[in-house]
Parts: sequence; structure tokens; C-alpha cells
Amino acid sequence: MSSTDTLFKDLIVIEAANVLAGPAVGMFFAELGATVIKVENIRTGGDTTRQWKLPAEDEHSDVSAYFSSVNWGKRSIGVDFSIPAGYGVIVDLVRRADVFLQSFKPGDARKFGLDYPALRGKNDRLIYADITAFGEEDERPGFDAVLQAETGFMGMNGTEASGPVKMPVALIDLLLAHQLKEALLIALIERMQSGRGSYNTVSLFQSGVASLANQAANYLVAGSVPGRTGSDHPNIAPYGTVFTTRNGDPVVLAVGTDSQFEALCEVLGMPEAAADARFATNQQRVVHRDALNALLAQRMAELERDDLLDELRARRVPAGAVRNLDEVLAQDSVEPLLLQGKRTDGVPIRGLRTITFENDAVSPPSSLDAPPAFNADRRFVLADVLGYTEERILGLQKAGAVL
Repeated sequence: MSSTDTLFKDLIVIEAANVLAGPAVGMFFAELGATVIKVENIRTGGDTTRQWKLPAEDEHSDVSAYFSSVNWGKRSIGVDFSIPAGYGVIVDLVRRADVFLQSFKPGDARKFGLDYPALRGKNDRLIYADITAFGEEDERPGFDAVLQAETGFMGMNGTEASGPVKMPVALIDLLLAHQLKEALLIALIERMQSGRGSYNTVSLFQSGVASLANQAANYLVAGSVPGRTGSDHPNIAPYGTVFTTRNGDPVVLAVGTDSQFEALCEVLGMPEAAADARFATNQQRVVHRDALNALLAQRMAELERDDLLDELRARRVPAGAVRNLDEVLAQDSVEPLLLQGKRTDGVPIRGLRTITFENDAVSPPSSLDAPPAFNADRRFVLADVLGYTEERILGLQKAGAVL
């Protein structure tokens, strides 16, 4: 047993959250050894992403690739919490829980009696996590593409020719997940001292805005509104710029200092470029970016990718291959992050851990159960966690509270 298993083995997290942000937080706790019970709404067929499938996926399975990305190591139970018997199941879980995580539409938590004031009365040690899109007073639902647009990320991403472009992952959801993980860990530490639970809320909008980092500072400090410059960096050159090598293989440069630029020019066999007044300093390279990129593109198109990267690495010039996902996941350094398991129907499935840190006092469990089918763990939750009798479980089924 790892030290993490010992530390988190008694932690119970109730996840009443859909899609990516909330479930990513739930999987974080599952990876650290907690019991994470995913409470899914019978009336909607469970987590929405169970049906978000690629054309090639099994149409009969309710464990889609998207759903599986953030639902390893969890237990699933379907509950109709809109009726008294189903609500009673949730309340019994809350009485035993440490964390209650929800991403209901605005107003629904209060409507179902699952808001913080209602649940705090059942368990004053409960740590409550409330995910919103634009804050408590804004009723707009939270969809990542909309949030990428509203927080400025799409406005900066792409080129003038392409127009605004969405990131290919649900970036704002993931940014919120990190914010909420931090909040909940702080809440757990505070509870150790005070013995009391707490209310924690995070919005997708503020999570996105708080992550604008240097781009926001460019405006707040220098009054510069970032434009769409493709992969180029507004403050550094050549940084983020993609060049095509002889066989059509793309590489990216991340040159951040004048000495790195000098080394780049030497590797490329064009040391005179480093002495050119237009390129002698980073600020001048930013001013003359177009001329610089044209010069570098012409030379790099004559070179083999791997040979070039080896030489750049030897001279400590930051550069990398632009890899497809199959290349990325085939690398040896990715192996420790890969998860292997079988779905409830016996079909093998693979996934990725979301925790990558190493700590000599805390290490994640060596394996995780595969993402659960909808309602796969009804008996575990009702009988093992809540201690319900068979007669009581049958009564709940007859009432339509559980399946």
C-alpha cells in the first residue's frame, strides 16, 4: 500500500458533475486513493459525455472515449434525485462524504435541495464545490468553446487569415479544474484545523481570465491588445514559430535569449544573421519578425529534421519536433502515464493519468479501475457504502429512485 492510499483511503468524494471540469477534479482525487462516487441523473441517462462519440466508436457502449478521459477510478450510480426516495439516497451519501462536487445548471442545486445551505445541515464537515460558468448571478450555461471566446483565448489564437480558432482541448475546463483542486486541498487542510466544512466556488470565466498571464500583462502594462499571429510569440522571436524541414517535417523554435539566437545561426551556417542589426537583439527581432522568419524558413527547408534537432540540442538551443498524437503517446517517457483496464463489458481500454508529479512521501496508486458503465456500482454504493438492506434497495428500485 502506498502512502497515498493510507492518506486518502477514507476520503469520500460525491461527484454530481458532468462533462470535463468537475469530473477532472473527481479523477484527481481518485488517482490519490479516494473513493469517488459519480452520482448520475437517471432522467438524463448519466453524464452527457457518455454519448459524445467518434464515428468509429461502439454505439452500444456508454463509455465513450471522451467520457473515459476523466473518469478512471470512479464508482457510478444512477439516481433520480428529483423524487423524495432518490433525494434520500443523496442525503445519506452526503452524511458520509468529505467533498460534494457539483456543476448543476444555475438554480438547479437549490431546486433539488442540493445547494450548500441544504447539505451543510446534513453534514457540517462537508466541503462543497460549486462550479459555475460566469459566476453565481449569471445564468448562462458553461460550454468550453463559448468560454474560450468570451475570455479572449479564441481572439488571440489563429491567424488573420484563419480568424479566431478554438484550442483543440477543453482548455477552460482544465484551467478551472486546477483552480478547484487547489481550493479543495486548501479546504481539507483548513478542516483539519477547524473541524468545519466550507463552501468553494469557481467560475469558468474567471479561471480563463486569470490564466491570460503575459498576454493580459501586455495590455495592462503596455496597452497592447494581442492580435492573431499564429504560433508566433508577441514578445519574443523566433519563439513558437514553426518551420518546415527538408522532408516536410515541422519543427518549432523557442529562442528566448540573444546567445541562443547566436547559437542557432551558427548551427544553420549563417553566423552573419546574428550580427545583422535587424536581428541583434530580441526586441529588434520582434520588430523585423517577417524578414527573420523568411530567412530562417529558407535555410531550414534544406535540412533534415532529426539531424537539425540533434545539433540544436547539443548547442542548447530550445527546439522540438511538432509531433502527431500517435508519436507523442509512443514515447518511452509517456509509458508511466498510461492506464490499462477493461470496461464492464470486458473490452480493453487505455487512458492517461492526470497526475504527473513525483513526491517521495506521496505516490499515486499503481493502477485504477477502468471508467465505469452507467450505474455499474449501484450495489457497492447502496449496500457497501450506505449499508442498505436488499429489501430497501428493491424498494428504491420500485419507486424509480435507482435502477
